[in-house]
Parts: sequence; structure tokens; C-alpha cells
Amino acid sequence: MTTSHEMDRIEVLRTELRQFTQEHRDLDAAIAALQAGSVGDQLTLKRLKKKKLALKDRITRIEDELTPDIIA
Repeated sequence: MTTSHEMDRIEVLRTELRQFTQEHRDLDAAIAALQAGSVGDQLTLKRLKKKKLALKDRITRIEDELTPDIIA
């Protein structure tokens, strides 16, 4: 049985998932724009890529939490 608290938690996770997914896309666009420029700031590029990877990890954890376990 799903309680009200669990439903609230699911909604929070879904909201975070949407937010992190959008932020991940924005970082992807920023990285592409920085790489397209003739003179790229390599330190900034590294930082953006690291942040993008961390976001991907958070997105994966949230997706795993939202996906129900299936007993085989």
C-alpha cells in the first residue's frame, strides 16, 4: 500500500528528475558551444563535463529509485 508520504516522495523525485535532466541538457549545450569556439577554456570545459557527469549519476539514482523492483 502506498502512503501519502510515499506519494509526496515520488512527486519530489519526479520534479528533481525533470530539473536535473534539463540542467544536464543545458550543460551539454554549453559544452558544445565552448568546444565550437576557436579558443576554448580547457579548465572551464573540464569543470562543465565533471558537473554533467555528476548530474547524470544523480539522474540515474533517481530513475532507479522510481523504477519498482521486479522479482523474477
